[in-house]
Amino acid sequence: MTELLNRRKMLGLAAASTAAIALTAGSSAWSQEAAAPKDVKVPNSTGKVDEAKLLAASGLKDMVLGKADAPVTIIEYASMTCPHCAHFSTTTLPTIKEKYIDTGKAKLILREFPFDPRAAAAFMLARCAPEERYYPLVEVLFKQQEQWAAAANAEEPLLQISKLAGFTQESFKACLTNQKLLDDVNASRDRGAKEFGVDSTPTFFINGAKYSGALSVDEMSAIIDGLL
Repeated sequence: MTELLNRRKMLGLAAASTAAIALTAGSSAWSQEAAAPKDVKVPNSTGKVDEAKLLAASGLKDMVLGKADAPVTIIEYASMTCPHCAHFSTTTLPTIKEKYIDTGKAKLILREFPFDPRAAAAFMLARCAPEERYYPLVEVLFKQQEQWAAAANAEEPLLQISKLAGFTQESFKACLTNQKLLDDVNASRDRGAKEFGVDSTPTFFINGAKYSGALSVDEMSAIIDGLL
């Protein structure tokens, strides 16, 4: 097993940490509070990529949140240990989900761009969960990021969170020692960097236009509204 997935070096043996949010198939803790429309200048994109190339199948299956035929496609490259990505997930995405994703106007695809072994491990656990629990697990991992990403050791907090998604200690270990899955997660990062110029997280591609850095609700709404 590579050093990246040496469980003692990467995760260690942590004191127990209890996850506060239950994960069940189809459940979610998305906020239902929508922001009021405001006159906001549409952010300038930092480039445009070939959307067909961006959406082409490669390695890991794209996990789509929303309707497949939604007219606006948001692709987010994120790292699970990135605080700006966690802020977007917990603060901005709930409103975007309510306004655009749940109404069929937009769909979101989260792609792996891990900056460190713990981020890779968290992505692997999300991929090992049943597909219907992928985004709920990602949501909880971001909400509880400080409990595992900033801990001296992270194995026990990640295990406790994973158990809420149906993992056992055995399936948790099997997931984190899956070399092919680790290679696929890292390949997602490498493809994002080499083919689409991703060098920071979060980076968004909205119908092929690139936006680097976290976007506010109003900024992302302005971009999406201009495409509808």
